[in-house]
Amino acid sequence: MWFFLAVQAIFLLWIIVGARSGAGTPDDCGSLDAQTCNDAESAGTAIGVGLVILLWAVADIILGITYAVIRLARRP
Repeated sequence: MWFFLAVQAIFLLWIIVGARSGAGTPDDCGSLDAQTCNDAESAGTAIGVGLVILLWAVADIILGITYAVIRLARRP
């Protein structure tokens, strides 16, 4: 149970840090104007957070299946 909660805390922290990394004004925009660069950064942040949430769901499913298999193996 504690391992499951630790994994949840790690993913939650990862999402918070990832979402905050996209906040603010972008530094290196190249040839883009400020608005387009800001929109691109926001889109990239949203895609990144979405992928972390997807990975989180997959990890929870794997942990749940592993828990069920271990529980069934220990059954008398």
